[in-house]
Amino acid sequence: MSGEAGAATEAGRGGDDGIPEIGVGVVGTGFMCQAHVNAFRTLPYMAYPPPARPRLRGVASRSLAGAQAAADRYGFERAHADWREMLADPSIQLVDNCGPNNIHAEVSIAALEAGKHVLCEKPMGRNAAESRQMRDAARRAAGKHMVAFNYRFVPAVRKARLLLEQGALGEIYHFRARYCQDWLADPEFPRAWRLQQALSGSGVLGDLGSHIVDLARFLVGEPTVVNARLKTFVSERPLPENPTERGPVDVDDAFVALVEFDNGAIGTLEATRFAVGHRNANMFEINGSKGSLRFNLERLNELEVHLCPDPSNPQPGFRSELVTEPGDPFIEWWWPVGHIIGWEHTFVHEIHHLLDAIVNDYDVAPYGATFEDGWRCDVILEAITRSAADGGSPIEIEYAP
Repeated sequence: MSGEAGAATEAGRGGDDGIPEIGVGVVGTGFMCQAHVNAFRTLPYMAYPPPARPRLRGVASRSLAGAQAAADRYGFERAHADWREMLADPSIQLVDNCGPNNIHAEVSIAALEAGKHVLCEKPMGRNAAESRQMRDAARRAAGKHMVAFNYRFVPAVRKARLLLEQGALGEIYHFRARYCQDWLADPEFPRAWRLQQALSGSGVLGDLGSHIVDLARFLVGEPTVVNARLKTFVSERPLPENPTERGPVDVDDAFVALVEFDNGAIGTLEATRFAVGHRNANMFEINGSKGSLRFNLERLNELEVHLCPDPSNPQPGFRSELVTEPGDPFIEWWWPVGHIIGWEHTFVHEIHHLLDAIVNDYDVAPYGATFEDGWRCDVILEAITRSAADGGSPIEIEYAP
């Protein structure tokens, strides 16, 4: 590693308050860039004192005009039409890859090899082979690496994880997860990049399915076998550049899978963008020998709990707990008891975790998703695809070294 690249992994000196500074470069200017920038800007004064103060050094897009518009809007110091140019900037220590799936691997690998820390949006790669290349690059690199599975940083989800770590649910029997949206139910919705395999790798499987596969691993354990079905409901859509013409859709619109876990639990995974009435319903339920947990992202601040015996809830059934009490995960940064937080706050929690790992040199895992986690998730997604191609036959999950 060159001296310049090595220096890039270190946080800057910062101001008189002793808080170090980390230069950030973002690739991509879409809505995930907006979500991440909001977190970078909010974090220093809400999660105070922050482990580091992010400084928005550069943003890269496919065109200089697009990058400059993002720089003007969000306050980046420099705009780049070429992400390679941005990576050459020694003042950038952290590269945040918010671009489309087809540039996740190339950008992230180059950034790691340049000595940068990397945050990459999900799914990590378009397929397991691409993700493995990223995982291998991360193993060779000195920088920290994290996949942006932000639902690990929802207070209710983190509380569920803590209850499971404490053994509050006993032996785990079932895990059910559904991620339902409806934005593609209109067959005249244009063919966006998420509907083209060359750009996205898969459809709802990678877009929404990756989140629930990651939550399954995060909360319950490693899947060992899957049986699955994929379905495409609309095979052609209007082209954004010419709505009078239609182009093929070569990715999945929905999937459903049976899954077995290494601890003996069984479960189901399902995702669709055709569930009319569901705007962003990421739901899971876990059943164990001593109780159950239930969560729905559309009620982000609540965790439904039933523990038995539960002296405070002698009647059978779930009790909805508002996860805004003192001591609940992440809540110390926000508002008084009962004052709820939103989806955007999960990115503050996520990026705080990464900056803390960088500055204090601790592992991103197990609470953050590393490139190892991102690769394992994509191995499972690929097994789901293989099972569906073979009529739903069982596929064993195997992780290569």
